[in-house]
Amino acid sequence: MSIALIGALIAVQILRDVPSLRAAVDALKSDGKPLVLVPTMGALHDGHMALVEEGRRHGRHVAVSIFVNPRQFGPNEDLSAYPRREAKDAALLQSAGVDLLWAPGVDAMYPTGFSTNISVSGVSEGLDGAARPGHFDGVATVVTKLFNQVRPDVAIFGEKDYQQLAVIRRMVADLDLPIEIVGMPTQRAEDGLALSSRNAYLNEEERQTALALPRALGEAKRQMEKGEPVEAALAKAIANLTAHGFAPVDYVTLCDAATLEPMTRLDRPARLLGAAKLGKTRLIDNIAVDPA
Repeated sequence: MSIALIGALIAVQILRDVPSLRAAVDALKSDGKPLVLVPTMGALHDGHMALVEEGRRHGRHVAVSIFVNPRQFGPNEDLSAYPRREAKDAALLQSAGVDLLWAPGVDAMYPTGFSTNISVSGVSEGLDGAARPGHFDGVATVVTKLFNQVRPDVAIFGEKDYQQLAVIRRMVADLDLPIEIVGMPTQRAEDGLALSSRNAYLNEEERQTALALPRALGEAKRQMEKGEPVEAALAKAIANLTAHGFAPVDYVTLCDAATLEPMTRLDRPARLLGAAKLGKTRLIDNIAVDPA
């Protein structure tokens, strides 16, 4: 266990090994109050802090994890460039009254000889599962480890990563894990762009162009809810993104809100999901679509 002093704030506990974490969790849970976990990869922004705030509504104690998980990055993805700023993140968590920060290194999470993989079929197979092979195996494996390490009663995840949320809910149900999974609506900037740590990669011009993604999804939603055929609305959204310089457009798809099965008719609660690359930055977003 190490103690980091952040400016003039009271010391923040940053736990880096499992025995220290378990001792700290035992101490927190000794009062019988719920413990909430907010898993993150760091580079915290207002969206993450909204998850922390939501956590306060679900439990007396809140833990946050920061771990940039190499197992969910592909060989040509941005693992080495992913933003890391632990001191700033710890200061934000301290000011929010978070009880502990679990920040293990790769060796602590995946010791020598680690050879277990957790795979969730079905909900993980399309969308980002198809565009990023192996990604959701990495997510499911690390989240299972986080749940076993921190032993939370509740875990909070953002709906911006909607497929990830669906994968975790399926995994928790299948493995009978005694954890309540709470989805938090996507947090957005004032202009509508979904908050993401990867937004830091965008230059000023790209940041403005990025607004085409939520706007294209919003327009497709309006068209489908007015009765336009799903395939036509999706094609227009893809064409819109391509015209704004997104390349490649991995997908713009309407899916069942629970199972993520593709839909060709808006006849039940649905989710419209999109992913596309702008310059070197891959952006994702999603919105609910109402059949009524």
